[in-house]
Amino acid sequence: MESLVLKGKYKGTMKTIDRSKPVMVTGANGYVASWLVKKLLDEGLTVHAAVRNPEKTEKIEHLIKAAEGSSGTIKFFKGDLLTPGSYKEAMEECELVYHTASPFTIDVKDPQKDLIDPAVKGTSNVLDAANEVDSVKRVVVTSSCAAIYTDAIDTVNAPGGQLTEEVWNTTASMDYQPYSLSKTQAEKMAWTMVKEQDRWDLVVMNPPGVFGPPMNPKNTTSESLNILKMLGGGDLKMGAPRMGVGLVDVRDLAVAHFKAGFTPEAHGRYITSGHNTDFLEMGKVLLEKYGDNYPLPKKALPKWLLMLVGPMTNKLFTRRFIRNNVNVPWKADNSKVKAELGMEFRPLKETMEDSFQVLVDAGILNPKK
Repeated sequence: MESLVLKGKYKGTMKTIDRSKPVMVTGANGYVASWLVKKLLDEGLTVHAAVRNPEKTEKIEHLIKAAEGSSGTIKFFKGDLLTPGSYKEAMEECELVYHTASPFTIDVKDPQKDLIDPAVKGTSNVLDAANEVDSVKRVVVTSSCAAIYTDAIDTVNAPGGQLTEEVWNTTASMDYQPYSLSKTQAEKMAWTMVKEQDRWDLVVMNPPGVFGPPMNPKNTTSESLNILKMLGGGDLKMGAPRMGVGLVDVRDLAVAHFKAGFTPEAHGRYITSGHNTDFLEMGKVLLEKYGDNYPLPKKALPKWLLMLVGPMTNKLFTRRFIRNNVNVPWKADNSKVKAELGMEFRPLKETMEDSFQVLVDAGILNPKK
């Protein structure tokens, strides 16, 4: 199956989307999806926003406001990842479907139930609906660089020393980084299902760590917010690990999704990464604006020290994880998304400052006394 995607035999087809038709977004009130919905609305489109509970106004009011300030229209639908058929109503009349809904949390009790099932079953439920709704011409799935790699060392070991769209994750397991396994399995299922029919085509976005201001900070859960809290809350004031990661701004990622939907030639996977970076660099770009008032890291935490205390301070910091990620550069090739979708990415400093400011304004991070 993989080789069909990897060797380019599945090229997709030229799909021109009718802008007068509604566009469906699953998990529409999520961190990434909210900015995508705003972009679609600003472009004057009608958005069919599928959310778990449309009655919970505090989780969708930012989208209602976004619609009011735009030339577009929004309609909310109830849709649950694990309920077969629950997305069909929202999909009716849509030519373009964005599937962004997926659990993203690292600390789970039951990986099968909390990560694998929602990711894999959720994807198959959405694509089953696409098979049933005749209007659908293109599905854009939000996968992740996690479907390409588990640890920074995997990028070093990849052909040419960097991640490309041809690489698949082979190192994640139920016992080690099950989130990455869930994204890998869900994306593989999507590529299997698209080849079983010829009406709709598939475009997959593979972002790394997503940062940038959430539209709904009090009701947003994302691992990137936890990292920002660690950087600004004092957890890393003695130093930050040089842990190699990729980073993309949530606003840039939303634009990339939009372009993937409306560029007829778009096909295959797109590594949607703006920067090859690490935790220390991410903290240091905040020093100029916030260094006087917040306990940001100024130096690197030695790897030997992390190996010693890491497993005690955070159960995710196993020695294997530290060995494979700390002082290991992360590198991905984003030339495909730049060339084919015309993407440009904003500076790292802008993304980090804008993210940090939202947490300050929301009272989530407080200045030093």
